[in-house]
Amino acid sequence: MSTTTIIPKRKKNRSFIYFVASLVTALALTWLVKEPTFTDSQVYVFFLLFFSIGLWLTEAIPPFAVALFIMAYLVFALGNPYFNSAPEKIDRYVNTFSSSSIWLLLGGFLLATAMTKTKLDRELLKLTLRISGTKPKNIIIAFMITAMVASMIMSNTATTAMLVAALMPLFIALGGSGLTKALLLGITISATTGGMATIIGTPSNAIAAGILENDGIKIDFLHWMLYGLPVSIALTAVSCFVLVKFFVKDIAPVSPDFLKDKKIEVPKERGFQREIVVAVIIVTVAFWLTSSLHGISVAAISAIPIVFLTVTGIITADDLRTLPWDTLFLVAGGLSLGEALHSTGILEHYAQQMTTMNVGAVAFLFILAYITMIFSNVMSNAAASTVLIPLGFALLPGLEKQVALSVGLSASVAILLPVSTPTNAIVFSTGYLEQKDLRMGGVLIGIVGPLLSVLWVLLVEG
Repeated sequence: MSTTTIIPKRKKNRSFIYFVASLVTALALTWLVKEPTFTDSQVYVFFLLFFSIGLWLTEAIPPFAVALFIMAYLVFALGNPYFNSAPEKIDRYVNTFSSSSIWLLLGGFLLATAMTKTKLDRELLKLTLRISGTKPKNIIIAFMITAMVASMIMSNTATTAMLVAALMPLFIALGGSGLTKALLLGITISATTGGMATIIGTPSNAIAAGILENDGIKIDFLHWMLYGLPVSIALTAVSCFVLVKFFVKDIAPVSPDFLKDKKIEVPKERGFQREIVVAVIIVTVAFWLTSSLHGISVAAISAIPIVFLTVTGIITADDLRTLPWDTLFLVAGGLSLGEALHSTGILEHYAQQMTTMNVGAVAFLFILAYITMIFSNVMSNAAASTVLIPLGFALLPGLEKQVALSVGLSASVAILLPVSTPTNAIVFSTGYLEQKDLRMGGVLIGIVGPLLSVLWVLLVEG
């Protein structure tokens, strides 16, 4: 028997074993942690949480399939009177397909596709390579700095989509090389850490500032940067160093020859389309940058590329069919799981149990920061901040600013899973990364991020 038939069979057997192991582990953990007071919905969601994490970590089935399973499970387990003694309305678990994150991702995907069709991605890549040179180390540094800075003033999701589109010609030329993985991981990490620097960088920052303002403590744009920017720069620098050391050892300079291929020349009939795409990009980015002035959400602004690129015929029906829809399913499923954790009261239940912990204020700040990071890996960082900041206020009176800032910043360092953040979903959708590749950055930033956030906040406030 040839090896080509043995390998797939072994892979199928391994996937089946991982699936069964995830199922048994989830059942065992659910049985161990459930309490007599738990409702049917809470027990079902606990099992779903453990089972989904197991499937994502072991890759027993494709990540998007896990997401679809999550939504189907929630509909049948929580909404069916035959399974649930107190059936719920299940609309919230399937309406995640219409969430702002999905539309923001869709707008970014259309922009990326339009840039590829009109060869704008190659022009951006040429410009970056002229600035950074062809050394892999310099290319990684250049794109990570770009992602970090851009994410301070615009959506990190949009930033990631734009940079991945610009780099796609290089990824195609290099394949799944170490440099390709380093660039993809570097972009998602730096886009995420860059969002920590400003109030508008990520929803968790805005929520933290809003809760503080309701409590009589006002933090303006520049004041937040005093806390967020140093942490953002430090985490980006540490990540860049690790990625360079791990992925670009003994890698030769990148040859720009693939950009000189005659096949990449833009046909004359597409010249006008390129001008339209440039105009759409400028207008979209301008609206993203000024969202705090006009009040239009970054997701709503995504309607600009969605509408104009399709109405003008730049994006066709064939192009729409090639979009990474599996990524949108993945994000929607993650949002459904987060909604279930929040709506069933599981988070509030265990958060309240923390009040019995007999630890000092500083130690509790660290505990709160790391719990925020863990929760944010499987649910919206905005939802995690909304739950945990008020809890911290109640447990640590007089340290409201430290609590809000520590939780707000720590919510942004959850990048362990493809569903942890839309930026992860985008780079994962390229097909050049495996889930295990994301774990390196996820573990690194997950451990160092909350630590630096709390220490810096305490130092500034001390």
